Formats: sequence, C-alpha cells, structure tokens
Amino acid sequence: QVQLVESGGGLVQAGGSLRLSCGVSGRTFGSYIMGWFRQAPGKEREFVASINWRFGSSYYADSVKGRFTISRDNAKNTVYLQMNTLKPEDTAVYYCAAKMTTQYDVWGQGTQVTVSS
Repeated sequence: QVQLVESGGGLVQAGGSLRLSCGVSGRTFGSYIMGWFRQAPGKEREFVASINWRFGSSYYADSVKGRFTISRDNAKNTVYLQMNTLKPEDTAVYYCAAKMTTQYDVWGQGTQVTVSS
C-alpha cells in the first residue's frame, strides 16, 4: 500500500519561499500522477500542481503558475513543491496525493503553510 508523508510547511513572510516535500513509500507503479492540493479555512480543496512520475510533465493552477514549481526525484521517491513569491492567499494546508488509477486515491496528512503580510 502506498503511503505519502509531507513535510516542509511553516510560517513565512509574503514574498518569501518554501519547499514542500512528499515522500512516497510502499508499492508503486511506473507511471502515475503526483499532485499537490491545498485547502484554506472555509474553502474547498483545490488543485495546485501535478507531475507525471515517469515522464515529468507538469501542470499548474493559474493562481500559482510562474511562482510554484513541482518536481520529483525518482531515486529518493520524493515529490517537491517549490513555492516562491508567496502571498497571504497561499495560506492553506497543503496535501500531496497520488493518482494510481483514474482519480487521486492516496493522500498525505497535510502540512500547514502560513504566509504573513
């Protein structure tokens, strides 16, 4: 069974940077999608970015395009989310997720990111 563990969240001032990590353990397959989502207080969970584990192709929400970068390290079984030029509206709990089939069916526990103005 696949397990995901996020780390790297914290408190940062607006304009600053953070890098989130998502460690992937357990039985995995060659080609699947890893995604980052976030949920702010009182709001629904929203898509942030995704990457194809095998091919490395990535996609971003318009709200983070040009500021966030998703990447993966196959040797370390880790997915990263580099977040630059952070804004207060980026404050949320960030979740890592894996799409093994047709939907994101494995989720991490989440890591809090707080951006102060």
